[in-house]
Amino acid sequence: MRAAVCTAYGPPDVLQLRDVERPVPGDDEVLIRVCATTAHRGDVRIRSFDVPRGQRLMARLVLGFTRPKNPILGMELAGVVEGVGRDVTLFKKGDEVFGFTGWGLGAYAEYACVREKPRRSIAKDGMLAMRPANMSLQEAAAGVATGGATALRVLRKANIKRGQKVLVYGASGSVGTYAVQLAQSFGAEVTGVCSTANVELVRSLGADHVIDYTEQDFAEGESYDVVFDAVGKLTSSRGREALKKNGVYLNVNKDSGSGGGGSPDDLAFLTDLIELGKIRAVIDRCYPLEQIVEAHRYVEQGHKKGHVVVSMA
Repeated sequence: MRAAVCTAYGPPDVLQLRDVERPVPGDDEVLIRVCATTAHRGDVRIRSFDVPRGQRLMARLVLGFTRPKNPILGMELAGVVEGVGRDVTLFKKGDEVFGFTGWGLGAYAEYACVREKPRRSIAKDGMLAMRPANMSLQEAAAGVATGGATALRVLRKANIKRGQKVLVYGASGSVGTYAVQLAQSFGAEVTGVCSTANVELVRSLGADHVIDYTEQDFAEGESYDVVFDAVGKLTSSRGREALKKNGVYLNVNKDSGSGGGGSPDDLAFLTDLIELGKIRAVIDRCYPLEQIVEAHRYVEQGHKKGHVVVSMA
């Protein structure tokens, strides 16, 4: 099978297309013919070994010393079940599925194996769900199981009530696009903060108000019950400037915890919202697997809207 292999830590050019052996599913695994994956920010950080200096030794022990232990990156996927292990009961050949591969990665290939369900409540081992009926496979790959699940997990900490005012900083990104829609579905009055180029996108996601941070300081004027920094760029003190007394400040880096974006129950909850038309995926660009290097270059620029999809065909 074809796969994009990370031959070393470094710039996007270290990703090379190669023929590799097709994986064989374990007893509790599902073999998926991958139709779409993404150039996820997490994949970009692993490929470039973008790790804080004080964490680099531990990161090499976990990820691999000169290249990732699994050189086939890819955290998100959507595709068709090709085969199942003997203990799998939830999926069968021909099912169209989507999900998170877990820290084993492997989605930058024509076939990948994912556990039917994680061994723990949070999906370090990966998680799968049936494709929502109103989403294409490309849309299903675009962040539902990572950005969507992360946004849900963080926002639940605020216990948002109907009518509360919620501000999402970084509203056009992977987590932010889902956070805006989720907060809206919880009945909040939502304000999204983004750049000029993304104002209309954020408004189209259901934000009641949009602040262009190049024109206005989000902390001036209105105050909010919840401030969610969905890109992890604000200091805690800066984020709290816009909070009401007893308001809740959330930061994606500090409040999302470890492991995957969420749990299988989170994925089922998101799927229900998608099928009700309350949440949609945002796809900025779509590249074929042959252009995986260009996809990583684009994501590395830091200006993507939502998600960058990589198609196998």
